[in-house]
Amino acid sequence: MTKSSIRAVTRLREAASPSHLQSIVANLDEGIILIAPDEAILWANDAALAMHGARTLAHLGSSVSDFRKRFQLNLRGHAPLEHGEYPIDRAMAGEAFAGVTVEVTRAGKVGPEWVHQVRSLVLTNGEGAPECLALIIRNDSAQMEAERDFEQAFTANPAPALICRLHDLRFLRVNAGFLQMTGYTEDAIVGRSLYEFDIFKHAEDREKAKRHLAQSETIPQMEVELELPDGGVLLVIIAGQTIVLHDEPCMLFTFADLEPRRRAEKALRHSEERFSSAFQLAPVAMVVASLKDHRLLNANAAFHDMTGHDASRAVGQTPGELTLWDSAATRRRLEHDLISAGRLNKVDARVSTKDGNLLDCLVSASPISIGDDPCVLWVIQDITERRHSELELVAALDAVMQDASWFSRNVIEKLATLRAPNLRSQDREADELTKRERHVLELVCRGLTDDDIAGELSLSRNTVRNHVARIYAKIGVNKRGAAIVWARERGLAHGTPQRK
Repeated sequence: MTKSSIRAVTRLREAASPSHLQSIVANLDEGIILIAPDEAILWANDAALAMHGARTLAHLGSSVSDFRKRFQLNLRGHAPLEHGEYPIDRAMAGEAFAGVTVEVTRAGKVGPEWVHQVRSLVLTNGEGAPECLALIIRNDSAQMEAERDFEQAFTANPAPALICRLHDLRFLRVNAGFLQMTGYTEDAIVGRSLYEFDIFKHAEDREKAKRHLAQSETIPQMEVELELPDGGVLLVIIAGQTIVLHDEPCMLFTFADLEPRRRAEKALRHSEERFSSAFQLAPVAMVVASLKDHRLLNANAAFHDMTGHDASRAVGQTPGELTLWDSAATRRRLEHDLISAGRLNKVDARVSTKDGNLLDCLVSASPISIGDDPCVLWVIQDITERRHSELELVAALDAVMQDASWFSRNVIEKLATLRAPNLRSQDREADELTKRERHVLELVCRGLTDDDIAGELSLSRNTVRNHVARIYAKIGVNKRGAAIVWARERGLAHGTPQRK
């Protein structure tokens, strides 16, 4: 070192007086408190005063004992510190320490008001003797408030959660959501290690969870079966996130209960199995189709028996491609009515078989869901034989009823019941008949001819014929026998038909 350099260093040392040092540290973010060997508090920077809510050095305290009277200190989560345990006492005793975290409360206040992290520093003179003691303070109050807010949120959060300390893998916290979900008590979890209460024992990827935990890394979501205190198991999703709690690295475990989903899936699976069995064994033709394009997704054996279309080949085709209905107009009508009304109930339609034969059918349809896909269940009932039998019966009745005068009243009523067993006893056509027309109809049912009715009612034969014509028009028939059956069906005919 040159002579000029030595002279410059000497001048800097001489200039570095305590007042200059105070000017340097006065504006530091960390608090600085200087204490004399006789326990007098010599000086504090603005940051140190603000950390104690003091405006001047006098508010901080003139001495170590005065400081203890003005401020109550606690270690985090512990009882108040006694005389000799304060960081300022430990510094006076010559102890060098770092990272001591204390909660600070002014006398008469309810705290803690601040959280300080304190370290000590001994300043010596040129001979190495202690000349001044310093406390260097970092304000961790914001972190305290954040942790307090976290603790409150953690406790109040209904989502189940645990907190595990990473250095020894012991559980520090458990919230009410986890206790309610599992049935455990807090004492059964807090203080136990992850090896004793192994939440990953039945994890789908236990080794992966252990690797992430060992590296203090976030644990991705995975399904786990938790063992319950009653011996059962609970299916959950678990995830782990690293956090710092009270200056200690921890892992926050959060859980989502999957049991409702598993029960729903099980019920849905059983429901689908029952539906599949009923679908396949049903004696009536049934088809499941997509609601979007009406493409066939499934067809039962009765559908194959009725139409001749092989179910495996029919699946994947639309009704148009399969030529299922007798015409494109029928297909469009059914699909339009289904969309408009939301369902169909016993609608008349004709089905075309694989051989080209046409079947008279009653068609019903209702929306269903297969998985997440909207579908339609079509039920197709073949009534071809029944309809042919009904038509033959009506034709036979029309033939024999051309002259029903020789039938007994009981036979007439039975024939009327066979012809239309499900009609109501009254309908709107009956209400349209006048009193005279009802009387004429009753005489017709008794088997009287037009001449007989004219004599009975003192009317001309033409007048009677006009009455009969109006009756036919109102009730929608064109034959005398049909009018008699119509009246019998509705209970409008009385008396016994006369025999000729």
